[in-house]
Parts: sequence; C-alpha cells; structure tokens
Amino acid sequence: MKYDFDAVIDRRGTNSLKYDFALERGKPEGLLPLWVADMDFSAPPEVLSDLHKAVDHGIFGYSEPKGAYYDAIIYWFDSYFGYKASRREIVKTPGLVFALAQAVRAFTRPGEAVMIQSPVYYPFFETARDNGRALVTNPLVYNNGSYAIDFEDFERKVADFGVKLFILCNPHNPVGRVWTRGELAAVNEICERHGVIIVSDEIHCDFAWPGHEHICFGLLNENAVIATAPSKTFNLAGLQLSNIFVKNAELRGKLKAEINRSGYSQLNALGLVACQSAYSKGGPWLAALKSYLEENIRFARAFLEERLPGIRLVEPEGTYLLWLDFSAYGLTQDELDRRVTKKAELWLDGGTMFGPEGEGFQRLNAACPKTILNTALGRLETAFR
Repeated sequence: MKYDFDAVIDRRGTNSLKYDFALERGKPEGLLPLWVADMDFSAPPEVLSDLHKAVDHGIFGYSEPKGAYYDAIIYWFDSYFGYKASRREIVKTPGLVFALAQAVRAFTRPGEAVMIQSPVYYPFFETARDNGRALVTNPLVYNNGSYAIDFEDFERKVADFGVKLFILCNPHNPVGRVWTRGELAAVNEICERHGVIIVSDEIHCDFAWPGHEHICFGLLNENAVIATAPSKTFNLAGLQLSNIFVKNAELRGKLKAEINRSGYSQLNALGLVACQSAYSKGGPWLAALKSYLEENIRFARAFLEERLPGIRLVEPEGTYLLWLDFSAYGLTQDELDRRVTKKAELWLDGGTMFGPEGEGFQRLNAACPKTILNTALGRLETAFR
C-alpha cells in the first residue's frame, strides 16, 4: 500500500493544540506551528479502518483490553527491540506524562531527590517539582555539535543528594541522542550501586536513525520501569494511552497502587482499539514514514548548510525533532524567540523551555509534509540571513 505523506491536511478549527491555541499560549495568530511533538500526518489507514468500525458500532462503554491487545504490544517490542515482555508486567495509563508523575509519587517521598538530564522534555521538571520532590539535574555536555553524559557529575550528585529516582530520556528529547549500550550500562551501574530506581521514557523508541540502535533499558535492568506509548509513532497522542513495562512485582504493585489512588481505571475505548491495531498492523506504514522523515531531515540539513550556516543542526540520532543551535547570532533567548516569532512567523519551542542549558536553541518538529518544512526553513532564512 502506498502512503501519502505529502498531503497537507488542514488542522485548524479541530481543537488542535498545535494549530488552534496560539492566542491562549501567548502567541500571535497566523504563525506556522512546528512546536509540539505531534505529526501533521494522518494516522495509519489500517488503524483508521479499525477505528471506523468501532465508531460505527456506536457504543463507547467502559472497556478493558483482552489478550489480543497485550499480544500486539508484546510482539512489537520483541520484534523491533528484542524485549520480551509478559502480560502481567504491562501497566496501562492515560498518557506517558501521567505515568511519570505516578512513578515519582510511587517510588519517592516528598522532599526526596529525583534526577533528570537537561536540556530535557519539560514535564520531567514538572513531575518532580509539582509533587514536592527535590529536583537534581545532571546537565548533558554539549561539545562540537553533540551531547554526552557527564558520568562524574552524575555519580557525585547521586551520592551527594541521595537521589532515589532517575528519569532517563531515550531517545533523548530534545537533543536527539540515542544512547549507546555502553552509555546505558554506565548509567545502570551507577544507579544499581547507589540503589536508584530508573524510569526510562522510551516514547520515541521507534525513531532511531540509520547507524543508531535503540536499546530498551529493560534489557539491561529488569528492575527498571520502561515507559512506552504508541502516540509518537502512530500520531495517536489525543487518544490518551500508554503502556508501562514493570517486571519487578514490588515496583509494579507500588505503581498500580498510586494509579488507583489517582482514580484512574479503564482505558479510553478508542485508544485501546487504536493501540492494538497500530502494533499489529502498523509496521509497513511506519517503515514508509521513517523513509519520509529521513528525507525531511536530509533536506533540512542541506538547506541549513547551504543557505543558513549560522544555524547549526545538532545531528539527530533519533526522534523527528530538530534541535537547532542559533548561538552564532549572539542573541539572548528572548531576542531569539522574538525573531523566530515576529520575523520568521514561526511557532517553535524555545530552548530554555527544556532547561537553562537550552539557551540559544530552538526545537523544530520535522514531522510534516515537505512543503511545510520548506516554507518554515524559508522563513528562517528570511529572518536570519
């Protein structure tokens, strides 16, 4: 089946957070939005077909997954990553950020330390701070256009602050690193030595680019909590569903108890259908999508090198999010954000949203038709040439 990723779908007027909430988010109307991490592509037609059947049935009562749901998830993660899950270890939640917050509450007490690696997806900050935990950052080291982990700083802070929980992002959002097996093993060794529980956010796991391999952290440590969802892979974020792998029975019991205290129970009925359909039928669509996104990244790289050399693309090893370094222009973050908004007429994510280490950066979502990406890059050229 041929999939059309060039089609431009008008998302305005659909309650789209990406397109319809500029004023509410303090932005002027009319900006081209390439900020929040959902795609401007229709979900796989195979998934839409199954959703249409569910809608045509007409009843959206309380729903729980049967065996085929779990089988689809297990098959996907075994086939793509060699991670062999069991049904009992899969904990269902209405989204990955919800799961992170519940993990913070389940595995730490108020005042205890949670470590993250900035610049990083901003809800990592919020889930710790908003739940009264002490936030400890192990900033990534940026050198010559690439990021690395400062392991000496990592272990020192784990010891000094008595870190109880570490939230890993792999592939890393926004810097695009796909951590190697050696890097993950080093993180794991430090955490095991100090008794730190690891929660690994692997929501972008299906987007590791050629030359890089996503390693599921569960292959290194059966006591780790692995957070996954079909939302980024198949553009299903609004259906509010994620699957958390917790092999350790004690940790799984604590997480489930915290989820129960939140009042959450059954899955979104259509999210259940979409997830099962995507993981059982979505392979060919994903292969085609990844080829399209790789071409988008090649296009963006060539455009910046040839026409905007002052903007440095941090080479993405994974995700469809481009981390752009504007530091050569010598602008403050406020000045940079204003130029992107006022002159380029783009809505991107400013770098400091991901922590102070993001000063001078912007995050651009390249999961869109090539015509939209070309327009966005042309606007950057007009504003920064």
